[in-house]
Amino acid sequence: MKKLVVLAILALASGVSAAIAQQPHLDSSSFDGLELRAIGPALMSGRIADIAIDPRHQSTWYVAVGSGGVWKTVNAGTTWTPIFEHEGSYSIGTVTLDPTNPDIVWVGTGENVSGRHVGYGDGVYKSLDGGESWSNMGLRSSEHIARILVDPRDSNVVYVASEGPLWSSGGERGVYKTTDGGGSWEPSLRISDDTGVTDLELDPRNPDVLYAAAYQRRRRIWSFMGGGPESGIYKTTNGGGRWRRLSNGLPAVDMGKIGLAVSPLAPDFVYARKKEASTGRRMRESTGRSGTTTSARQRGRTTTRRFTPRLTPATGSTRWTPGFT
Repeated sequence: MKKLVVLAILALASGVSAAIAQQPHLDSSSFDGLELRAIGPALMSGRIADIAIDPRHQSTWYVAVGSGGVWKTVNAGTTWTPIFEHEGSYSIGTVTLDPTNPDIVWVGTGENVSGRHVGYGDGVYKSLDGGESWSNMGLRSSEHIARILVDPRDSNVVYVASEGPLWSSGGERGVYKTTDGGGSWEPSLRISDDTGVTDLELDPRNPDVLYAAAYQRRRRIWSFMGGGPESGIYKTTNGGGRWRRLSNGLPAVDMGKIGLAVSPLAPDFVYARKKEASTGRRMRESTGRSGTTTSARQRGRTTTRRFTPRLTPATGSTRWTPGFT
C-alpha cells in the first residue's frame, strides 16, 4: 500500500513538472502591453488651487495645482505643458497675471490649505516670459501663500497674502508689499506670530483700498486649531499704510477661514464667505464702504470645507471656487 502511495506521488510530481516545462518563458517583453497611464485627477495631487486666464488670449490658461506645480494650456485645455518642474516647490497656493502685461506671471508657493497632507512652499516666483523661466523673489519663510495682487496702475506694486507656517509660529505671515517688482518686501499687515492672511481683494476703482481676511490656525500631530479671536476682516484705504479691523455686522464669535470677493460692477459690495470656528459656515455681504455687513446667506450643510467667492467681471455674478482646509 505504501509503495502505491509513493508511486502515485511521484507520478503526480512528474506531471506537474512536465506542465511547468511546457509553460512559455516570461521576460520583459511579456509585459509590454502593461504601461502605466494617468487615471486622475482622483488623487491627492489633483487639487486645483487657482486658475489665471490671459485676458488677451482666452484659450491661454495657467493652472496652479495644489500638489503638482503649475500647468499651461494655449488651446483651452486640449493639451497641457508643465511649466514649474524645476523650481523649489511642487506645492502651489496661487497664480496671478499682471493685468498690464499678462506675460508677467506671479506664483505663490505653498498651498492655501491646512491638512496634514499639505506641502510647504519657498516663497514667491515671477516669470517675465509667460512661464518659460522663473525667478524666486523672496518671502521664503512664508510657506503658504494664499493670494497675490498686482496694482493695475503700476506693475511694480504687488501685494502678497501669506498664511505663514502651518506647524509652527512665526515666519513671514500677513500682507507683504513690494514697490520695486519684488526686489524687496515690506510687511504691510502683521497681526501676530500665529495669524496670517488667507485672502486679499482690492477695489477696482481705487486699488489703494484693500480687504484682507486674517486666519488664526495651527496644525499639530494630535489636533488642529482652525480659527480664533485673531481671525477677522481688515481694510486699508491707503495702499496698506494703515489697516483697521471691521466689526459692524460681523458675528462676535471666533471665526475660522474667510474667503473674500469684491463686486467688479459695484465695488461697494464686498462678499465674505466665512467659517465660524465652532458652529459652521455662512456668507455675508457688505453693502457700503463703511464696512457694515448684512444678510447671512448660503445656509445649510456641505461637505466642502472652504469656498472662496470669485465674481465674474462682466456680470458681477458669483462664481464659487472650491478648495479644502
